Amino acid sequence: MSHTSPPPPKHKGEHKGRGLPRGSERGSSSRDKDRSATISGSVSMPAGGKGSRPSGPNNTAQKVPNRLISEKSPYLLQHAYNPVDWYPWGQEAFDKAKKENKPIFLSVGYSTCHWCHMMAEETFQNEEIGRLLGEDFVSVKVDREERPDVDKVYMTFVQATSSGGGWPMNVWLTPSLQPFVGGTYFPPEDGLTRVGFRTVLLRIREQWKQNKNSLLESSQRVTTALLARSEISMGDRQVPPSASTMNSRCFQQLDEGYDEEHGGFAEAPKFPTPVILSFLFSYWLGHRLTQDGSRAQQMALHTLKMMANGGIRDHVGQGFHRYSTDRQWHIPHFEKMLYDQAQLAVSYSQAFQISGDEFYSEVAKGILQYVGRSLSHRSGGFYSAEDADSPPERGMKPREGAFYVWTSKEVQRLLPESVAGATEPLTTGQLLTKHYGLTEAGNINSCQDPKGEMQGQNVLTVRYSLELTAARFGLEVEAVQSLLTAGLDKLFQARKQRPKPHLDNKMLAAWNGLMVSGYAVTGAILGIDRLVHCATNGAKFLKRHMFDVATGRLKRTCYAGTGTTVEHSEPPCWGFLEDYAFVVRGLLDLYEASQESAWLEWALRLQDTQDRLFWDSQGGGYFCSEAELGAGLPLRVKDDQDGAEPSANSVAAHNLLRLHGFTGLKDWLDKCACLLTAFSERMRRVPVALPEMVCALSAHQQGLKQIVICGEPQAKDTRALLQCVHSLYLPNKVLILADGDPSSFLSRQLPFLNTLRRLEDRATAYVYESQACSMPITEPSELRKRLVQ
Repeated sequence: MSHTSPPPPKHKGEHKGRGLPRGSERGSSSRDKDRSATISGSVSMPAGGKGSRPSGPNNTAQKVPNRLISEKSPYLLQHAYNPVDWYPWGQEAFDKAKKENKPIFLSVGYSTCHWCHMMAEETFQNEEIGRLLGEDFVSVKVDREERPDVDKVYMTFVQATSSGGGWPMNVWLTPSLQPFVGGTYFPPEDGLTRVGFRTVLLRIREQWKQNKNSLLESSQRVTTALLARSEISMGDRQVPPSASTMNSRCFQQLDEGYDEEHGGFAEAPKFPTPVILSFLFSYWLGHRLTQDGSRAQQMALHTLKMMANGGIRDHVGQGFHRYSTDRQWHIPHFEKMLYDQAQLAVSYSQAFQISGDEFYSEVAKGILQYVGRSLSHRSGGFYSAEDADSPPERGMKPREGAFYVWTSKEVQRLLPESVAGATEPLTTGQLLTKHYGLTEAGNINSCQDPKGEMQGQNVLTVRYSLELTAARFGLEVEAVQSLLTAGLDKLFQARKQRPKPHLDNKMLAAWNGLMVSGYAVTGAILGIDRLVHCATNGAKFLKRHMFDVATGRLKRTCYAGTGTTVEHSEPPCWGFLEDYAFVVRGLLDLYEASQESAWLEWALRLQDTQDRLFWDSQGGGYFCSEAELGAGLPLRVKDDQDGAEPSANSVAAHNLLRLHGFTGLKDWLDKCACLLTAFSERMRRVPVALPEMVCALSAHQQGLKQIVICGEPQAKDTRALLQCVHSLYLPNKVLILADGDPSSFLSRQLPFLNTLRRLEDRATAYVYESQACSMPITEPSELRKRLVQ
């Protein structure tokens, strides 16, 4: 997995690039012709070559399970029958390594990772490799989604000592958990250009026996350097940098890397980048009358439209795949992640707010339709992901994309009906084939399919506008739209008969928090109460199943049991910073969408716990993990990249500002200033790496609008004013409903609410900005004018 590009972005996936912001980095597709292993550390390695999937007895699952059989993680359970003496991450493994003086082999991945599957099948099912690992190493398996702290620490090492990173991540550690060699995917044996895993094990075994002291010294030097490099602190800085300067630099860096033709910010592969789109929308709002402002809006809207028309979007079943392997957004890596759906629903809803184009709102609704159907637990929670791989037919070996691709003949067979009124003989199948770019030979380039598994197959991608397709066949646009919709529905019904991709039924607090935001924000913007209700159910699920009332702590994970039951690991996996930050954001968004103050109360309680567990009182900002939870790890890091998911510190900065707006407590504002100051150097150096935090910096320096609606919660005039606010793109605001009850939670937090009155007994809005209050407003049209000025 080596490649060239600069400063490590962090991205959920098989590949981590270096240089562009997370989520838009240059990575490698799971169909790249030449994936070479990344090896880093102080042990010299010979060159090797590309391996192939074994098909002999080594590929047969061991019938006797190892220790992982007792785990809950779908990823760990996938390795429970490897002929490897796996340990889960924990003291038992560490004690064994110290007692027997053996290095630890740490392997990190996740259950829907294509190259994790490959290494499991090729390498960890190999009996000889299992024997070598058992004789000379203590082998530890980690689900990166359960333990992001472990993943972050050792990925920092791999990226700092090599040209990239990714999953599976394989690192060799001293018994005291200090890394000395790291890499990514390894085939079992050497080839022409890539080193094999067996060779790596033999060389490390030899070095450990003969040069252990030099290995330990080298490991200590690397760890010391990483500690210095990863430190994020206020130092002697007193204030954050200028928001205007950071905004300008971030915009210029994005503008320089923009793909004018296809949208997005890289050649290939291309990732959805909600944090970048959010920045561009925010930048547009602050620069609406300038050329740069118009440019920012155009970049964001064009990217969203090209993504939605491309094959990265599942046109049959909705939702978005994880990334595109080409510039055109055509051939995706077919995995579907919950966090992408959550953030993209918000991005498309905001695009609708800004443009008024219902194309974007329809895409947002489609995303949530997919989540509700395929990633939702009956009790309200949300599953993590669906795999890229599935068997083309039952009993066959899984292939990437098999569930999603189509032959032209299959489409013609499923859609044979003649289209009335066309200027030439035409079936629905032919219409759909033309519009979505299907061909008899298949539209997947051979360079994206080196194994030839997708010959003759097609990925649906919109090739023409509805108007052009209609003109081509002499049809009305409405008729074409209706025919395509009906045709896609028939394909969807046919696809139901195919073997489904593996579902990772693990539920993560952080990603569930993002999904609560996705439903709440989209429901509020589009005025769809059903979506807000789904957000409410998601929040109830979090409180019921992922919150420990006694300690006030969040649990990181839970798992789908039988029926509607939910299971937990024992002991529980406690939450990390991102769990708290993303759940707090979700609760704040849900309060604004539902006006149920109980969610705001819980958000404040979780923020207090977050401050207690993760705040760095010396350096400012939040650590990613609790000190006790990460005991023994060589680093305690603060994530400094916004990418596929925003950095938890970036989200926390926004949360602190909003909580100040909801409560008036200056402590939240002061903490936000400290956090932004701690990340000053990172923002100054590479603002494009932290676009979400640059937005928070702008909000901090400009201040938030407080919009207060006085009225009965369910009254028609109150809802009209609330919907007026939701229809506008106002990222730097807090929306408060004052129902006139002086004993309510918000009235106790903000006593000034008790002084506000309804005008002529009608629902009335007040806007507070720059320590000044507007005149009372009762008409939605007047409120709109006041908010957009």
